[in-house]
Amino acid sequence: MMKDCYVKVTEREIPVDEIVSRLSSPEIGGIATFVGIVRGIEEGERIFHLEYEAYPEMAEAELERICAEVKERWETIAGVIIVHRIGRVPVGETAMVIGIAAAHREELFDALRYAIDRVKESVPIWKKEFGEKGERWISED
Repeated sequence: MMKDCYVKVTEREIPVDEIVSRLSSPEIGGIATFVGIVRGIEEGERIFHLEYEAYPEMAEAELERICAEVKERWETIAGVIIVHRIGRVPVGETAMVIGIAAAHREELFDALRYAIDRVKESVPIWKKEFGEKGERWISED
């Protein structure tokens, strides 16, 4: 199993099965994952793709900070992986994966929700939507 935290900002497709495998070990009893996929419809409009932009070093530093926060808040969490894709991401493809592993399930879902919310709130990654009505920058809620 990987140690503690692993983060990455990448232009490549994200291999979800590799993330789960990387979190697995004999000590782990549960892995919770979030797989964010580009939707093809937003507010009734057909979407073609999203484009994500970031300064990767700054984004990865913030992802590391979020990993540390998760580990500090939930001491039972054994591992955290956060991978976010940048560049053009077509509808149906994965834009972000967060995986969290622990010996027991009690805190996994709270920790996962926290990590998702923190990524959307604080990581300097911006997305632009390209759809049938044109293109527009999207702010996270």
